[in-house]
Amino acid sequence: MLNMVKGVAIITVSDTCFKDNSKDASGPCLAELARELFPKANLHTIIIPDEKEIIEKELKYFCDSNLDLVLTTGGTGLSFRDVTPEATKAVIHREVPAIPIAITVESLKKTPMAMLSRSVCGVRDKTLIINFPGSKKAVIECFEVVRSVLPHAISLINNELAEVRTIHDSLQFGHSCPNLSSVDVSKVALRPRESPFPMLEMAEAWKIVDSVMSQWKERLEIIPIEDGVGRVVAQSLHAKEPMPPFPASMKDGYACMSMDGAGVRQVRSALGAGDAPTAPLLSGQCARVNTGAALPAGADCVVQVEDTRLVSATEDGQTELEVEMLVAPTPQQDVRPVGFDIPMGTVLANKGDVLDSALIGLLAGAGYQNVAVRAHPKVALLSTGNELQEPSESKLRPAHIRDSNRTMLKTLLREHGYDSIDCGIARDTPDALVAAVSEALRRADVLVCTGGVSMGERDLLKPVLLKDFGATLHFGRVRMKPGKPTTFATCQFEGKTKYIFALPGNPVSAYVCSLVFVVRALRVSAGRAAEWARLRVRLARAAALDARPQYARAALRAVVGDDLPAAIVLGDQCSSRLLSACGTQVLLELAGRTDSTPRLPAGTVLSALVVGRLDLAYN
Repeated sequence: MLNMVKGVAIITVSDTCFKDNSKDASGPCLAELARELFPKANLHTIIIPDEKEIIEKELKYFCDSNLDLVLTTGGTGLSFRDVTPEATKAVIHREVPAIPIAITVESLKKTPMAMLSRSVCGVRDKTLIINFPGSKKAVIECFEVVRSVLPHAISLINNELAEVRTIHDSLQFGHSCPNLSSVDVSKVALRPRESPFPMLEMAEAWKIVDSVMSQWKERLEIIPIEDGVGRVVAQSLHAKEPMPPFPASMKDGYACMSMDGAGVRQVRSALGAGDAPTAPLLSGQCARVNTGAALPAGADCVVQVEDTRLVSATEDGQTELEVEMLVAPTPQQDVRPVGFDIPMGTVLANKGDVLDSALIGLLAGAGYQNVAVRAHPKVALLSTGNELQEPSESKLRPAHIRDSNRTMLKTLLREHGYDSIDCGIARDTPDALVAAVSEALRRADVLVCTGGVSMGERDLLKPVLLKDFGATLHFGRVRMKPGKPTTFATCQFEGKTKYIFALPGNPVSAYVCSLVFVVRALRVSAGRAAEWARLRVRLARAAALDARPQYARAALRAVVGDDLPAAIVLGDQCSSRLLSACGTQVLLELAGRTDSTPRLPAGTVLSALVVGRLDLAYN
């Protein structure tokens, strides 16, 4: 059904947005959510003022255009300007009251202000219309409530009997009910006391990740070149014209004929960069030129200003009449001939090249405005835990903590060039995990979960993946610190291979494992080198070793008289202490402790993974 939806319209209702589009956040957000759910539908977006007649007119227009779905945002409150519900009631033929009720019930769990929303939902002809509130946060929360029923609702409205029958049959036999899990959590005393998953070395875990992620099917997308930093070129790009496209001066001076030798020349004209010569140069003449200017026809050299002497000028001194060439020029002296920098047809970028600022500038100069790049997998972020609450909640509930992982990982991925989708918090019950994981897998190709992968009675993610999703767990433990329970899995979901990284819930573990596994996997899928750049660094202070190999967060300082930077471990390396990740530039690769080497003395030279900006200050 997702591919049968022909068209979706997003209507933003707001006088403010109508006057200044830059202030609208909910409209683009709703459009993005709709495109994720219905990727092949034609998407229409419009911003209109809070006028009932205008809202009615636009609703009718989109319904008469045979669109399947119209979503509005804004104008559902109690202000006298909030008239979207009245306009919607005026155009619909049948009301669908349960959808606003469901939205209100879920919204009330987050804020009592949901009682003040007056959203309406209904059908006009074969178009479903739903009102959403006007804030970006509310749009995201409300859309999640209705996401799962929208395809089925549209099927019913359009009388798609085969699609309706398929959904009804699947519900009858329990195959697609999102809230049922086959994991039994009642026998707590019988849970495993030791992990059934073998402990892999890092090298083996990396090898598995690289092998699995290299099977990602390449997809292309066209993007503006200014958005291309860090993206991988999908098709070779060639110069469509020579650079420069004309003989150009390399100096500020005088274009002339080399055969005239040294001596006095008549100054015929002045040519600046961007001026087109109008007539050819004659023997005994010269043209004053600036760096980058086109040479007039007949000129084959440039004499720099320093090698000339003024002979005569107008009385006001504004125009040169004659100058003397003090040195005899040679052919092509200080001239960039046509194609000197880039001959036409030159390969500017090969398939697989990574775009940086210089290459983007080169492409811009060659006339490229857009470029085909390898598409990144869509990444979803999901936190799990009964103790978690949203960071936006001002009051901390008893025995709760605010979830920092999703915000941290979203920005971490963005630092490395990858966008992500926030899929919220899932509670530690099998049914809740099945529902949350299912929704995340619908929206993304790669799922990054934090929490629920250790040995506690509420660490249920691995059994849910195995029993409810038929996942293949490529590994479930790695000999590393932090991050021992890190899990990598794949499963088939709705006919597509999905990639799942289940990371520990401790913030530092999530941070480190996202760097060494998730970012690595995304680099592989994009055709980039998997390995992080490594540096040799000198340990600033002695460090105790752990039984497992450790990735210690550290900052670097340049040291006068030493070729190697000093690595300063960032405080207590406890996996729950996120302060130890703040300011991280490198991850020190500390070997596991042995009887002969329980600690490393200051000055030890180590290998470090470069994961942050290397702005080195001196001690």
